[in-house]
Amino acid sequence: MEDALEPEKKRTRGLDTVTKIATSQSRAPALTARTQTQNQITAPKVPKKTGPRCSTAIATVLKNQKSGPAVPAQKPGAAAPPMVGGRKPTKRPAWDLKGQLCDLNAELKCCRERTQTLAQENQQLQDQLREAQQQAKARGAECRTLEGELARVQAQAEQGQQELGSLRARVLELEEQQCTQEGLLRELQKEQLELQEERKGLAARLEEQERRLQASEAALSGSQAEVASLRQEATSQAALLVEQGERLHGLEMERRRLHNQLQELKGNIRVFCRVRPVLPGEPTPPPGYLLFPSGPGGPADLPTRLSVSRCDERRGTLSGAPAPATRHDFSFDRVFPPGSGQDEVFEEIAMLVQSALDGYPVCIFAYGQTGSGKTFTMEGGPGRDPQVEGLIPRALRHLFSVAQELGGQGWTYSFVASYVEIYNETVRDLLATGPRKGQGGECEIRRAGPGSEELTVTNARYVPVSCEKEVEALLHLAHQNRAVARTSQNERSSRSHSVFQLQISGEHTGRGLQCGASLNLVDLAGSERLDPSLALGPGERERLRETQAINSSLSTLGLVIMALSNKESHIPYRNSKLTYLLQNSLGGSAKMLMFVNISPLEENVSESLNSLRFASKTFLGLLSHQHTEITPLF
Repeated sequence: MEDALEPEKKRTRGLDTVTKIATSQSRAPALTARTQTQNQITAPKVPKKTGPRCSTAIATVLKNQKSGPAVPAQKPGAAAPPMVGGRKPTKRPAWDLKGQLCDLNAELKCCRERTQTLAQENQQLQDQLREAQQQAKARGAECRTLEGELARVQAQAEQGQQELGSLRARVLELEEQQCTQEGLLRELQKEQLELQEERKGLAARLEEQERRLQASEAALSGSQAEVASLRQEATSQAALLVEQGERLHGLEMERRRLHNQLQELKGNIRVFCRVRPVLPGEPTPPPGYLLFPSGPGGPADLPTRLSVSRCDERRGTLSGAPAPATRHDFSFDRVFPPGSGQDEVFEEIAMLVQSALDGYPVCIFAYGQTGSGKTFTMEGGPGRDPQVEGLIPRALRHLFSVAQELGGQGWTYSFVASYVEIYNETVRDLLATGPRKGQGGECEIRRAGPGSEELTVTNARYVPVSCEKEVEALLHLAHQNRAVARTSQNERSSRSHSVFQLQISGEHTGRGLQCGASLNLVDLAGSERLDPSLALGPGERERLRETQAINSSLSTLGLVIMALSNKESHIPYRNSKLTYLLQNSLGGSAKMLMFVNISPLEENVSESLNSLRFASKTFLGLLSHQHTEITPLF
């Protein structure tokens, strides 16, 4: 601190010296204009840039020299022009040459004295200037020395700060290690106490076992006969267990047979109709637009019928009054009104899902126009609300639960999931990630091997699943990758068929039994009719091409169902990628269920009737061996 203050003291002494020089110069007598001019000519030149303090002192001295007015000084005793009446003496007359000479001599003497005085003062100022310059040089050297010392001190301070930061980090690290070691020490102490308690318990148990051993040894001689009897009883119990196992296996096989028979009695091909509720912001349907007539048993029976009322404004009577509403009646295996929840819907198909675990292929479709609730039925609503979970997560949870129960009987199951979409007759993998995301051209439907009837999608991900969280992650990824677009019916409409396939493999190693089947949950694309009167732009042409591909694949699905029902020799599976992929789950002992989803709004009555007619004619009207022919009443 004292070293830092020393330059300040020296600068203060330099300023005091300059101030003294300026003060002494301010007291000097003033010179005339002529004398100042001579002094300026004879004065030595000031060196350039001798330092800020020296320049300031020289400027102050020169300023003080010029500050006084030029007043001539008169020596005492010199002759002066005579004063007339107190006034300034007038010019001597031309004839007074002696007087003029005296005046000139007096003035010359005065000028010489002033010149001598100014020369002395100039010499003093030059001495002072040289002294000030020397002091300025000394101050400059001292300043440079102090600046170097300051830089060195600053570098040392920065190095000290860095070392301090390193030490602080090391201290924090050591404190964390100390906390960790203390926590470990506490855990070890706690474990030591637990081990001590356990040791005491084991010691007590050992003493008890020793007492029991002594008692057993004392009674051993009398219990040999009882041991032989127990061995015989154990042998008989083992034989009984084997017999019970055989009986349990027989009952399981019988359960599977009866379960399949029950499903066949209900129909290998079934059609359910589901009416979604009215969403907020939508108009309320008029009374009587949708009716759900009761069955033969009254309101206690589950609803199986649906009646749709349609008003045609283009028709009218002769009197000009509007024609009465036309009612269309339909009948299905089950009808779910708008108030039906997801749990009620799944409860109806839970036994059908069970058939997939028993070794029978199962295929469930969701069909209907855009915005009718197909995706909600299959995948559920947004978020993780268990009340709105769809059929896919509920079906897999049910399969995992039943597979765990069958594990107690010796069965082990494995599940492999895949999720693809068919967009414009192109197969895309909805579970693709990274660079393969969105590349549908690489996926093709092929046979698993030579002579194999199993179909597989090349370059598609097949993911083993064993819990609900893994299924939720797959559904979330597939929902992001699915092709959607805005249509006149919905802001976000699915423009592709999504097919969720679960390959189920079961094995009973003790009996050498194996079973395998696939569960297919298909969310079909929105079915809307084409309006040829609309002017089509580039975007509308793309939507038109999508709609044509969707309707073509749905028509092919109907033709396949018709061919299967008529037991034709040729089934047109290859006419559509959808039917080609699902061909092993559509015929034979496979179980098939179609959900017809319709909108409750009267403005969608035309599309709703088309969906209902398609399901009635294609799936119900052709299966006379399962159901009586059901014809809509128009």
